[in-house]
Amino acid sequence: MTKPKLVFSPVSAEYFANPYEVYERMRDEAPLYYDEEGDFYALTRHDDVAAAFKDHDSFSSARGCDLGMVRSGDVPQKSIIFMDPPDHRHMRSLLNKAFTPRAIQEQKDTVVALIRHYLDKADPDNFDVVQDFSGPFPVEVITRMAGVPEDFRQQVRHWIDKSLHRKPGQIDLDDDNMQANIDSGMYYYGLVVERRENPQDDMISRLIAAEIPGPDGVMRKLDDIEITGFTTLLGGAGAETVTKLVGSAMVVFATHPDQWQKLLDDRSKIPAAVEELLRYVGPVQYNVRYTLREVTVPSGTIPANKPVFLMGASANRDPRAFTDGETFDIDRDRLQAHNLGLGYGIHSCLGAALARMETAFALEHLLDFMPRYEVDFDGLRRVNMQNVAGFSHVPVRVLT
Repeated sequence: MTKPKLVFSPVSAEYFANPYEVYERMRDEAPLYYDEEGDFYALTRHDDVAAAFKDHDSFSSARGCDLGMVRSGDVPQKSIIFMDPPDHRHMRSLLNKAFTPRAIQEQKDTVVALIRHYLDKADPDNFDVVQDFSGPFPVEVITRMAGVPEDFRQQVRHWIDKSLHRKPGQIDLDDDNMQANIDSGMYYYGLVVERRENPQDDMISRLIAAEIPGPDGVMRKLDDIEITGFTTLLGGAGAETVTKLVGSAMVVFATHPDQWQKLLDDRSKIPAAVEELLRYVGPVQYNVRYTLREVTVPSGTIPANKPVFLMGASANRDPRAFTDGETFDIDRDRLQAHNLGLGYGIHSCLGAALARMETAFALEHLLDFMPRYEVDFDGLRRVNMQNVAGFSHVPVRVLT
């Protein structure tokens, strides 16, 4: 039987339903994929994706991180993920201070308290892992760090979900996406202005007080738009990653009960399980870059001035990099290749350590809350989102 033509569309219903089947074909049949209609390239093998992530001189982030933005060159706000060096380096060195090992450890009690709070409220007979647990708690952590008042922390999550949602076939932002971005941006801008008048012990206030080198080398303060852009990004990345990772984790463990049993038998395997989940069902599927010049990667040459999908989620399952890459195994050899689940190179996730800690504590408490459980597979609902994969609903029944 002849296979259907290989077509990769980042907004097709088929892609939203199961991106991994598409990735497998792309790795085997077209590792340097070119879409004539969309005039973009896509890299799916680990060697290619890792090389592109590291080569920021050729693969630029300055035009955005999804196809619509890169095509138009219309970046919505000043943000670290839309920067190339040297601007990126200056901003990164400043923001790294918010995510030092000590700063992350200081969040431990908050993370545990929030996890317990939401699980204590949960009904074992009617529990949705995402709606009742992994959706609410991570956004509380990150927005509290930023300085968002309690009354608006969950609203931030709803703005994020609406801004990232894509209808099948939708590449560019629609009115709902735009409105969510406007509402979120206006809220954070107002918060920045208020903190200038009334500084507090939070990240926004520290960014207001900070200085970075300007184009002329003279130290300067960040403006309100720059701080707004970063806090908007922080809320999105800090909420979406753990929300989707924990939701997907409980679906994966339901279909791999032997792996869940390993954690029940030995809690010391939890960090390894987090790494394997990031590899196997990491929420971030891809980043789009723009080639500043003709560039060669292991699978071939890409012309200048083209959008290029760096498919990290595909690379993480590449059997050329990971033995039995399509198999979920928390005991696998993690030294075989670099896990791209939280990025690689200069744009690797700022909050990676926090995301790992939150996910580890979430798994630990879920092992206590639902050592035996069943997923209602008919009730699963996947998200249709730019860059991000996972579930909006993961209903389960806790077994006694």
